[in-house]
Amino acid sequence: MNADERLARVALTWLAEPGTRSVHQLVHRLGPVATLDLLLAGGAPERTLRAAVTARTAAGDARAVAADALARGERLGARLVVPGDDEWPPQVAQLRGLALPDATRRVDVETDPPLCFWVRGPWPLGEALDRSVAVVGARAATPYGSHVATELGYGLADREWTVVSGGAFGIDSAAHRGALTAGGRTVAVLACGLDRPYPMGNAALFDRIAETGLLVSEWMPGAEPLRPRFLIRNRVIAAATRGTVLVEAAARSGATQTLNRALGLKRPAMVVPGPVTSAMSVGGHEVLREKSAARLVTGVAHVLEEVGRIGDDLAPLARAPERPRDRLDDDATQVLEALPRRRPIGLESVAARAGVDLRTAMRKLSMLEELALVTRRDGGYALAPAATADG
Repeated sequence: MNADERLARVALTWLAEPGTRSVHQLVHRLGPVATLDLLLAGGAPERTLRAAVTARTAAGDARAVAADALARGERLGARLVVPGDDEWPPQVAQLRGLALPDATRRVDVETDPPLCFWVRGPWPLGEALDRSVAVVGARAATPYGSHVATELGYGLADREWTVVSGGAFGIDSAAHRGALTAGGRTVAVLACGLDRPYPMGNAALFDRIAETGLLVSEWMPGAEPLRPRFLIRNRVIAAATRGTVLVEAAARSGATQTLNRALGLKRPAMVVPGPVTSAMSVGGHEVLREKSAARLVTGVAHVLEEVGRIGDDLAPLARAPERPRDRLDDDATQVLEALPRRRPIGLESVAARAGVDLRTAMRKLSMLEELALVTRRDGGYALAPAATADG
């Protein structure tokens, strides 16, 4: 893609917020340069877009603003990635078909693919996102949620999956730090310019991510972290990854919105259950109740089973540790259960209490002695201490 087209994509993202459907449709039909010319000439196809373009152009020349942003990004060590570049993540194109049920808010309607990404970090963007999982959740995370997110981030990164989140306090930070601790890749998708990381309290974390992973944003350097931009950003987190895990969320949460976008894209949408007494569990539990496609997960093995290749990443069945008595057949179990806990009894009494013949009782008692579940004393048989502790 030539320099004029790249600059036009930056300018269009400045004129209208990312995801604007009519802009994306024009770019798809006319190309970025012709679309920019059309909008600047007042030819936007809808009133709200014309108003947005008029407001922005009153503040400056779109091409000059874009050129300044490109220069600023270069000084920052950031690069512009656009469709057609080798490192462009093709999976975000699926946003073109995203239609959320009962969508009325602008942020739920304007969900088309990005026109460009600003990227800071050593990894090619497409490669980093090819095997990636989003881990999202509440900013006001509980110790339980932070622990789970850290374990998920560590476990996924340790298995060479990229951990993607939004860089916020709480669950996002815990997931990023878990991945960094494992020495793996993590990607923070921001809702502001890469030179204005938000929250500022995570500035050191963002620097660490940029060294070994990626910082990514649709907004040019200098862009402010306005509230609607976090909701716009969430569609990218859902579309760029193979699946999204919600760790904790209150009843009204942007994290549940990310999960709903994953569901709309028919990507794996996973929820970690929490204590029913916690307000931070309400959002996730409601998703599990209302969305049949959402899956409950309790750890890395469950997540990989959802996002991995069929048959290659099955989670082991949850089961208690095997006990010696688990290997017993029905007759041996009957004989063992027939023995009293406090005193020995004779062979005939064992057989009668167990409902088996003497020969069977004798064979099973001998086997139970070898397993250290039965002991012989005072002319009879009694439970061994191991059998008493076992059950």
